Amino acid sequence: MNNDIANPAIESLQNGESPVSIHNLLNQVACVYDLKEVAQRLNEATGSDWSKASLNRQINGAVNECQLNHEEIRYIRSLLPSRPADYDKKFFSFIDLFAGIGGLRSGFDAIGGKCVFTSEWNKFSRRTYSANWYCEPTEHHFNSDIRDITLSNLPGVSEARAYASIDALIPDHDVLLAGFPCQPFSIAGVSKKNSLGRKHGFECNTQGTLFFDVARIIRAKQPAIFVLENVKNLKNHDKGNTFRVIMNALDELGYDVADCDAYGAKDPKIIDGQNFRPQHRERIVLVGFRRDLNLHAGFSLSDVSAFYPERRLTFSELLDAEEDSRYILSPKLWEYLYKYAKKHQAKGNGFGYGMVNPSDKSAVCRTLSARYHKDGSEILLDRGWDESLGEKDFSDTSNMARRPRRLTPRECARLMGFEQPGKVTFHIPVSDTQAYRQFGNSVIVDVFTAVARLLRSRIELAVAARLRG
Repeated sequence: MNNDIANPAIESLQNGESPVSIHNLLNQVACVYDLKEVAQRLNEATGSDWSKASLNRQINGAVNECQLNHEEIRYIRSLLPSRPADYDKKFFSFIDLFAGIGGLRSGFDAIGGKCVFTSEWNKFSRRTYSANWYCEPTEHHFNSDIRDITLSNLPGVSEARAYASIDALIPDHDVLLAGFPCQPFSIAGVSKKNSLGRKHGFECNTQGTLFFDVARIIRAKQPAIFVLENVKNLKNHDKGNTFRVIMNALDELGYDVADCDAYGAKDPKIIDGQNFRPQHRERIVLVGFRRDLNLHAGFSLSDVSAFYPERRLTFSELLDAEEDSRYILSPKLWEYLYKYAKKHQAKGNGFGYGMVNPSDKSAVCRTLSARYHKDGSEILLDRGWDESLGEKDFSDTSNMARRPRRLTPRECARLMGFEQPGKVTFHIPVSDTQAYRQFGNSVIVDVFTAVARLLRSRIELAVAARLRG
């Protein structure tokens, strides 16, 4: 323990830190990070001698008995997002539903948005989100299960009670963001009796899905604009029924969806992240404008191309400067993946690993999936494996020394746009397994930064209309 300060609590007060604020800070950090890791990082940064147990004693002890010095407090505070300098100048508000680790949020923060409500059910994703995105305690609420707000998990709840709950628990907002899961709609499962007396068809047709909760929130709060994100397959899911029900519901709610009549290969609603980062990652983006505000005219997601980078980052620029041997495939796993791919090649299909040559400046990898932690097979980095030699003698010692590796979580963060090359700015407070799942479930940040920039002028019009009353 660092005992070079006679009275840390007094020094903290002199530096504008109250014992209560320090105690609250430690509790916040403990909710996000493993305290063993915090102690290790704190000691490396400050030369202290903390342990998980001693930090726990600080948290559980008396508020006014702080033993952390100013340098240690400053470092611990750096583990959490600070209040943005322009926070008081932000001109619109938004909510972040099915937020994951904040992939949609980043771009809307950047154009002057203030997040006032976040909902994410996964506890590990909530930790990563809390480590990276500032949430003003007096203006923001962090919710877990959205159904606790919409009451869709309580059978027999009246629409009036459900909408009253939404209105009371979710602040008014200008923009709604949601990356809702893709689920089938079982219309046959909704009895005629249950649909009687319902004023809105979407209440019946979307029942039992998480889109139903999004639709209820849209109806209750009437945001000027929404941005919904999903996998490309949403359009064809359940033979097109899922997408048809969603579009009908959004129309019924009084919203015009951008490019709603576009279909086929050139549908602007399908945006491929490879235009921003070297990863083939297609997502469907539904941007809706409240019809009565007349914001829709002339808007098309095809104009996102105006925000493509002049030069896309190369794959090699996203990689760590030093190679970590922990991520090199074991000989056993590499042999399994190699033989699995060969077996499917013989059958004429494309199942198997996706090898990326980092020295190829035009290389684009496959879509990073949430299952990447299993074997990393969709994106393997070539380390000089000689395929012809492998065919002759797979176990050749010199060749096996060049077997491929998987991406590190930090490299995944860069591939998904959460941070830039050569920088470590995105906190990853979870295990590698959880980090891979989180990045694989997220979106390429640059895509939605571009969508936000494209929407800024429309948001300004919406805010002006709201202020006029």
